[in-house]
Amino acid sequence: MRKLRPMAVIWELEQNGKRYEVRAAGRTRRLYTDGVFHSHYNPLHGVTGGVWDLLLLPAFLLPAERPMRVLMLGVGGGTVLKMLERFIQPTKIIGVDLDPVHLQVAREHFEVGPEVDLRKADAMTWVHRYDGAPFDLIIDDLFGGRGEPERAVMMDRVWASALMQHLTATGALVANFVDSAELRRTALFAERDMRRCFGRGLQFTTRMDTNAVGAFFRQPVEPDDLRARLREHPLLDTRLATCRLRYTMRRLW
Repeated sequence: MRKLRPMAVIWELEQNGKRYEVRAAGRTRRLYTDGVFHSHYNPLHGVTGGVWDLLLLPAFLLPAERPMRVLMLGVGGGTVLKMLERFIQPTKIIGVDLDPVHLQVAREHFEVGPEVDLRKADAMTWVHRYDGAPFDLIIDDLFGGRGEPERAVMMDRVWASALMQHLTATGALVANFVDSAELRRTALFAERDMRRCFGRGLQFTTRMDTNAVGAFFRQPVEPDDLRARLREHPLLDTRLATCRLRYTMRRLW
């Protein structure tokens, strides 16, 4: 059995009633805010084995031959941003987070580069006011809570519609939920007319977390194409024993 290395607190801060910690073991970094585990990354592994990988995977089902614009709502320490930069190389990434400390940690401890446009803002306000070019991929990872994570914004009809307004005709809306039951209660799954706006709905899960990630594609996609795209990257090729990527994918429709 492989012995796990203990994690040391390498940075901490108490501000505005919140406690932040960055913990490290070797090149692994983790961000905790009020005890909630927000981010995890090790550049040697490329992926985490956890829920953050699930937020990355839908990007591989989008058209690879065209430039990609990405909007990330809920940056945390920037784990998903790092993976997008590494494996997808979008032409534009905007990351929005209400907490300026998270943005600081993303830059200073998770090494999110200056090419990623980080915005300190309330995600709902920012989305409603945005009037720029649409995005090929919108990722909603808006979580809060103390001790136990919970979604910060309900994926109801109003919020889902607001996000869809900024999505290209061939894009995908990806959202993280506490579990599969919460995903199925959302407007994107439960309301038939909203489902008709998307050619394919997929659910991603992993044994490491209870979370369920929904991926809703404007155009029909073939789930089997995902495995072929992943095999182009040794760190993502699940046939290899060294690959840490573990996921289950199922069709919602």
